Amino acid sequence: MASHPGAASLPSPVTTAGRDGLHAILARPHEAVLAFDFDGTLAPIVPDPEQARAHPAAVPALAALAPKVASVAVVTGRPAGVAVRYGGFAGVAGLDHLVVLGHYGAERWDAVTGTVRAPAPHPGVAAARAELPGFLDGIGAWQGSWIEEKGRAVAVHTRRAQDPQAAFEALREPLARLAREHGLIVEPGRMVLELRPPGMDKGVALGEYVRETGAGSVMYCGDDLGDLPAFAAVEKLRSDGVPGLLVCSGSTEVTELADRADLVVDGPEGVAGLLTALAGRLTSR
Repeated sequence: MASHPGAASLPSPVTTAGRDGLHAILARPHEAVLAFDFDGTLAPIVPDPEQARAHPAAVPALAALAPKVASVAVVTGRPAGVAVRYGGFAGVAGLDHLVVLGHYGAERWDAVTGTVRAPAPHPGVAAARAELPGFLDGIGAWQGSWIEEKGRAVAVHTRRAQDPQAAFEALREPLARLAREHGLIVEPGRMVLELRPPGMDKGVALGEYVRETGAGSVMYCGDDLGDLPAFAAVEKLRSDGVPGLLVCSGSTEVTELADRADLVVDGPEGVAGLLTALAGRLTSR
């Protein structure tokens, strides 16, 4: 794993495609879209998701970088408004055109208007949420697991269990069955299983946003299994001739992203360092 870069040190991707992506961003920053997951990428993972906040260096780094590129976006499974609040993104100079795609793109917050646009909620989420406490109790999985209300989704966490990974694996199939009964899917994460509506994921959200902006290059930073579709979207864009850079906010919990990344940095601190280094190499638009 690469150590996180300092302000003057921009690391080199380990793949040819990644080096081409970084070169395109540096050469034509006014065409570059830079997109980021929130939890584990811009914010450290914490035992209680309601206590998650952006790393202290992340927002200043984003604010320094955003005016120098075409667009900066946050793509998250959280409700868009929650990500904005926990990230402290609203009203920050330099982030005047930030876009937050929440609930895997089902919601959108634009800094320009300060408002969230969202469709009607899926009825299966409310039904699954009502059923979950008794469901977990009935399968003997209540001990050490807990439910997080996410508005357009509902999640079951196992991080507090005596054996978090074993509890996570034991819940996968039962929760998948419950999700199917209510027309939902299960999105696995870092010791969390989220029941949410089908049809949107971070790859769909990122691909649509890149097409909307007409980006000439793209960078995506993530840390979790839910970021794999966004990685796949960047790989598809690269095959279509749009250079891209894949960055993994390193974690020993999820190795799949590191294996597919062009560049691995040391968690949210490393992401902030990378952004600071990148901003230092670019001139303003």
